[in-house]
Amino acid sequence: MTVYALNLFDVADREEYLAYSKRSVDEVARYGGKVVALGKFRENVQGDVAGRQVLILVEWPDKDAFDGYCNDPSLADLHAHRENGTSGYVWQLFDRLADLRPVLKLER
Repeated sequence: MTVYALNLFDVADREEYLAYSKRSVDEVARYGGKVVALGKFRENVQGDVAGRQVLILVEWPDKDAFDGYCNDPSLADLHAHRENGTSGYVWQLFDRLADLRPVLKLER
């Protein structure tokens, strides 16, 4: 089942994050992932969640593909660039839905 990885973060070290972003495109694609949204923070409209500079939404074919990307030992150095190049990182997974019925369904 398709999953979406929501990435929200601030850039803490430009060079470190550039090292990650240059290589991550090919590595994400190798595991079947693709960036479906990329954004720069504009404003906080509602809620008490601190805004982050960057939003990246990645679509993965399934959780196994996401886990493969995260846990591939040959990518440990790549993930280190992401970790060292960012701060305030929020990384959440969401299951793909055709509509909201599964979320709105009453528990019986």
